[in-house]
Amino acid sequence: MIRTATRERILHAALTVFARKGYHRALVDDIVRASGTSKGAVYHHFPNKEALFLALVDDFAARLAHAVAEAISRSHGALAKVEAALRAGLETFAGNRELARILLLEAVTEGAIPPLDTRVATLAWLGAVNEVVIQWLSRGEPDLLAEAVPALTPMLLRSIGART
Repeated sequence: MIRTATRERILHAALTVFARKGYHRALVDDIVRASGTSKGAVYHHFPNKEALFLALVDDFAARLAHAVAEAISRSHGALAKVEAALRAGLETFAGNRELARILLLEAVTEGAIPPLDTRVATLAWLGAVNEVVIQWLSRGEPDLLAEAVPALTPMLLRSIGART
């Protein structure tokens, strides 16, 4: 996809508006005003508000994947690669605080995730992932990780009260 200055300005404005008002209260008109563009320009690049929001998520996911891959490629040794990937992931979230906040707060606001103790949830998630990796390493079953993802994902999402 060709990235234009107008598209980037709209995305930046959308992020600002979503952060200030939340996804549900934000209007395309708010994004138009914040971007200094027209409704036609917004709809030329994005068919609706949801597509605009998903573009922000897609852009973030691409940045996250790139940062993690780069960090891993620059590291030597298994533990260094894991640490580099984790650091890159956390730094990417830290550098995109508004989007991370929007994603999590919107999920809570819309009732997809109930309010919870995020510290405990994080420890539970890390423990589950750690156990899957340890089992995979000790059994030597290359398919365990591929099998674990579809089983683990809904379980982890349910653990935070998300509807699956």
